[in-house]
Amino acid sequence: MPAQDLAAAARHLARRDPVMKRLIAEHGVPDLGARRTGRSRFEQLAEAICYQQLAGKAAESIWRRVRALVDGPYEPEAVLAVGYDALRGAGLSNAKALSVLDLAAKVVDGSVRLDRIGRLSDEAVVAELVPVRGIGPWTAEMFLIFTLKRLDVWPVGDYGVRAGYARAYDLTEMPSSKELLPLGEPFRPYRTLAAWYCWRAIENAS
Repeated sequence: MPAQDLAAAARHLARRDPVMKRLIAEHGVPDLGARRTGRSRFEQLAEAICYQQLAGKAAESIWRRVRALVDGPYEPEAVLAVGYDALRGAGLSNAKALSVLDLAAKVVDGSVRLDRIGRLSDEAVVAELVPVRGIGPWTAEMFLIFTLKRLDVWPVGDYGVRAGYARAYDLTEMPSSKELLPLGEPFRPYRTLAAWYCWRAIENAS
């Protein structure tokens, strides 16, 4: 995504919402590529699985070991050849090791078509991914945001977005996922950027 496009989207949010205007002034233009290191869609999705429910540094350390199991491109066939025991030994939980292997198997057998998934709508991308063991809406939404660079994703189940929204808008209680859903409407068609600024708001909570 060209930086100028993200800058234009940020200016749009700033015009629409004074809180977003302040956050944009504090944090600048979003970097939607910062969370993923993988070169392929498969590798980035496997990385997202690794990061589920873990703090950044812990996940980063585990992912580094998991990635090192494959010498060369991180392809589904290579991951299947590495196998369950090696993934567990690198630090993945039982559930995550099985999830990565199931993803690899489904890509190999054509159940999940990562080569064409970028042409699908956001809803269709989620529908394509959630049949994979261990991939729920959150992981699919992170894939939409950080791999496919979709600009109108509002991940209401993400704790950081909910907590960041509460802090940014000075709410006494963190909104539930259901309550957060309509609160994202004013940010269309750039809800992804609004989510990114919510993450930044909670990072500064201390």
